[in-house]
Amino acid sequence: PKKFIGIHFFNPPQLMKLVEVIPGQETSDDITNLIINFVKSVNKIPVTCRKDVPGFIVNRLFIPLVHEACYVMERQKIQQTEIDSAVKFRLGFPMGIFELADFTGLDVIHKATVEMHVRDKKVISPHPKIEQLFNEKKLGQKSGEGFYKYSDDKYERIPLSEELAKKCDPIQIIANILNNAAWLVTNNASDIDEIEKAASLGLGLKKTVV
Repeated sequence: PKKFIGIHFFNPPQLMKLVEVIPGQETSDDITNLIINFVKSVNKIPVTCRKDVPGFIVNRLFIPLVHEACYVMERQKIQQTEIDSAVKFRLGFPMGIFELADFTGLDVIHKATVEMHVRDKKVISPHPKIEQLFNEKKLGQKSGEGFYKYSDDKYERIPLSEELAKKCDPIQIIANILNNAAWLVTNNASDIDEIEKAASLGLGLKKTVV
């Protein structure tokens, strides 16, 4: 147990600098430091998640956010392009939540959702839309359709705009991020500085989480 540790590279690893390092309850400090130095030696930036919690740091923020965005779409009776525009132009995301989910793959989102929900049902409130898209094999860009439709032969960015952003109140999205960040801190899984670093490198956030 003293030599057991988790390492989470982000996709695509040749482009993403972030690596999450997750020691277990009995992992020795020597092993943790060894892995942190290894991550640095391959020109990556380590962030330590101090406990093996569902989603670690980045997915603890991102996966529940995808589901929350689905609920926001229902509550506010708006379109997904309006939510994606709001998070991009008002919150500083590099792309919309649904756009990023399609890029990541709805199969990956679904698997992470199931795993996180099994481990702790308080982590996430699954929205049926994710299950529906997964069952219909609409997995995002890799399958040609997810939340959005894509051409088979090229990568496409979704047409988002500042005008569309005005139609969405992102307060519930902000609250979701903050609640999960606060959970990580209060449960001693991370701290504000590490969360900010992880969100910037893992999600590409231009603005700080807190």
